[in-house]
Amino acid sequence: MSAEPAAVSGQPTLKRSLRYWDLVLYGLILVQPTAPMPVFGVIYKQSDGFAVSAVLCALVAMLFTSISYGRMSRRYTEGGSAYTYVGRELHPALGYMAGWCMALDYILNPLICTIWCSKAAGNFVPGVPYVVWAIFFALLFTMLNLNGVETSARINTMMATALFVVVALVIVVFLRYILHMDDSSASFYTDPFYNHTFTSSALFRGTSIAVLAYIGFDGISTLSDEARDPGRSVPRAIVSTCLLTGLLVFIEVYLAQLVWPRGLAFPEIDTAYVHIARHAGGPILFAIVNGALLLATIGSGMTSQLGASRLLLAMGQDGAIPRKFFGAVSRRNRIPANNVLMIGGICLVGALLMSYERGAELLNYGALLAFMGVNVSSAVLGWREGRGSQWFWITISLLGFAVCFFIWLHLSHAAIVVGSIWAAFGIAVWLLHGRRARSLA
Repeated sequence: MSAEPAAVSGQPTLKRSLRYWDLVLYGLILVQPTAPMPVFGVIYKQSDGFAVSAVLCALVAMLFTSISYGRMSRRYTEGGSAYTYVGRELHPALGYMAGWCMALDYILNPLICTIWCSKAAGNFVPGVPYVVWAIFFALLFTMLNLNGVETSARINTMMATALFVVVALVIVVFLRYILHMDDSSASFYTDPFYNHTFTSSALFRGTSIAVLAYIGFDGISTLSDEARDPGRSVPRAIVSTCLLTGLLVFIEVYLAQLVWPRGLAFPEIDTAYVHIARHAGGPILFAIVNGALLLATIGSGMTSQLGASRLLLAMGQDGAIPRKFFGAVSRRNRIPANNVLMIGGICLVGALLMSYERGAELLNYGALLAFMGVNVSSAVLGWREGRGSQWFWITISLLGFAVCFFIWLHLSHAAIVVGSIWAAFGIAVWLLHGRRARSLA
């Protein structure tokens, strides 16, 4: 399984220059400081108005999982993810399934970005039909990626800085609005957490969506080859990013719930947060938040489509999926054009047929399955290396698996059915492709 180090073979190696805080900053950029804003309306709807409790429950699951990711990155210090960890610690076939589930996650991310961008653009120019915006953004992401346009680390950092400024502005305006409200009773401040209408089933339905606000912290593990002390800095950065993200998510969601009167319907559920911004800060804050989130989601959609094409390329070149199509690289611009075009087509069709809410549920289907695989891998690693002496970490990993599995069970029935069809299709591809490969050998 281990490859000869590049330095031994005379090939150049990646420069180990990233420190702990570099990794944390990268993780925060990847998750985005505004992560809960686009999905807020869906969480609020699914949790029956208890979005704060839902994002806190999701944080618990992600903390357990981040610890497992940290332990696996310490063991496998080369760049990796669920695809690598599960495949090496459990079985290559299970690693393939983890990668296949991640592919669903990666493909659906640009799809829901297409949907959200189309809705946000409609807030600025309501006279243009949604279908026109959907076609525009699906083509925009695809054409930019076909031309090999990649967002540099400097641009990412500048965008993250701008988004942090927007988050700070939102917090200040929301706090000012809340402090000038008439209701200052204790129940007003505890209502977002619990009241007489609270139900556990609604809470866990909301939690199954709230996971989306944290997805991305695992991407730090792919930088292990470039970290100065990967065995120490990468695990700490993964957990720290998850905690800092949880703090930002809590503040943004809690203040939004205090600002928006309970029981008042949102003009548009998918862009609910920008309407809360208008409620607290008027048309100026509405335009700032809507514009900032639109730009951030355009960047996220473009880079996630790029990432999805690269994941499929890697699986194709590894022979896990048909190499001729997925493993092909265009001679003209040296990109996996087949994958980019296929994902662009999926984004366009999905944006026209699917809601943001359904897309988010399906995305979390794949992400949660991959997270479960990493938690099990971490538990097996602890048992294999230490057994009794590793009981604490084994327990943490098993708890992470149990919580992710419990949240996964509370995805909508439609999401579980469609996601299971995707998983079954992946198994069929694995079996048929493996049989064909053996026949040609």
